[in-house]
Amino acid sequence: MAFKTICLFSGNANLPLSEAISRASSIELGVISIRRFSDGEIFVQIEENVRAAHAFVIQPTCPPVNDNLMELLIIIDALKRASVASITAVIPYYGYARQDRKVSPRTPISAKLVADLMQSAGVSRVVALDLHSGQIQGFFDVPFDNLYGSDVLVEHIRTRVGDKVTVVSPDAGGVERARAYSKRLRANLAIIDKRRSKPNESEAIHIIGDVDGTDCVIVDDMVDTAGTLTNCGKALMDAGARKVIAAASHGILSGPAISRLNASYIEELIVTDTIPISEEKKKNGRITVVTCASLLGEAIKRIHTGDSVSSLFTGG
Repeated sequence: MAFKTICLFSGNANLPLSEAISRASSIELGVISIRRFSDGEIFVQIEENVRAAHAFVIQPTCPPVNDNLMELLIIIDALKRASVASITAVIPYYGYARQDRKVSPRTPISAKLVADLMQSAGVSRVVALDLHSGQIQGFFDVPFDNLYGSDVLVEHIRTRVGDKVTVVSPDAGGVERARAYSKRLRANLAIIDKRRSKPNESEAIHIIGDVDGTDCVIVDDMVDTAGTLTNCGKALMDAGARKVIAAASHGILSGPAISRLNASYIEELIVTDTIPISEEKKKNGRITVVTCASLLGEAIKRIHTGDSVSSLFTGG
């Protein structure tokens, strides 16, 4: 029996993305059986020979986060016990990333716990797209490649804006990301100063920068309940913006997100396909999904061949 040098497997979190990555990389998805016992326990069996191969596992830890995370850990363990040479976890969306530090006494740093779990399971390398904070890479003692969603979002944004453009960061923490977008779009930069009263609720207070008479592009790593986004959209229009669109790598879109978008000044929300979005949500009419499959597929090939991954970045 011939031995594979590279194999690509997918969990159930986002099969359409995994299939698109397979096509983009010209690497067939491996045969894997994932079942659940009646009590909910997950059972995994690798259905082909992977001995001494470099295995890649595609599994964003998106909602349902705990199920998808546990499935990823069990797939990693199954591959390790099947004698693969190395295991790279391709996690387009890294769940628990917002819990990257202690925000108050007696609270966990769950992003670090998730990193420990993956390493204990046997992961050799991790690939992610637009981590919520770069410090999460330091939670791992194995190589970590953080790719940039701007590489697939910028080209689409260019078709949606005019000659006067302002890229807007919805908070101080996103300034570096917004600056990268503004550089590539040759646009001005603005920052929203906001105050958050409690989790998943925010209020835009002040705009730092001039947005009057410009097309504004709010950029963020994720959109969850869309509270921040819609508040920012109103503040920008009140300040004289011609129109407001938004771009984010991860469209979580939980809870009241869709109804808030429908009632907002946001003309369009552009997201990548790291998280599957239901057809019902797409019918909203304001959500555009662009694929990151080619970017992830190229990264997988370069990691396997030992080529540079950083040269993928055209400006992140």
